[in-house]
Amino acid sequence: MAQKRKDTKKKNVIDVLNKARSMELHAIYQYMNQHYNLDDMDYGDLALKVKLIAIDEMRHAEMFAERIKELDGEPSTEPAAKVVKGQTVEAIFPFDAVLEDDTVDAYNGFLLVCRDNGDSISMKLFETIIDEEQAHFNYFDNVGEHIAKLGSAYLSQIAGTPADTAAPAQGFIANKGGA
Repeated sequence: MAQKRKDTKKKNVIDVLNKARSMELHAIYQYMNQHYNLDDMDYGDLALKVKLIAIDEMRHAEMFAERIKELDGEPSTEPAAKVVKGQTVEAIFPFDAVLEDDTVDAYNGFLLVCRDNGDSISMKLFETIIDEEQAHFNYFDNVGEHIAKLGSAYLSQIAGTPADTAAPAQGFIANKGGA
């Protein structure tokens, strides 16, 4: 009986870790699509920061996969949603802010599932990633507000900036892009 309860607890944690991994996979695909489009629109600086955030999401997906494997689970390979393509620069940042805000909300719930099932390691993993997702939200929300308030004046300052595709692959958080 005790083993069955322990197995159920582990399965509950693996389930939320896999849901989170699927959300990260979606974010990777979404942000990389936006990165390419922003670069094509000649907004290199914005493209670079979105790329760095996608790299953070790749790291998160890997962290979730590693924890799932530690718990003898099989990491999900399916994204949580389809990529929305062809977004305008004005649409990208509010869209991403909502995506990140929803992620923070979901991960806070997933953290509670880990706590309720006695897995403090997975709980701490969610705490760490929630902090990073909040930084992503802050960046997307800030840029979205600048675009909404300043419009073409703001965008004209960024137009023609290089994407610097040789940028370090450390991600947004590691590069302190939002700080």
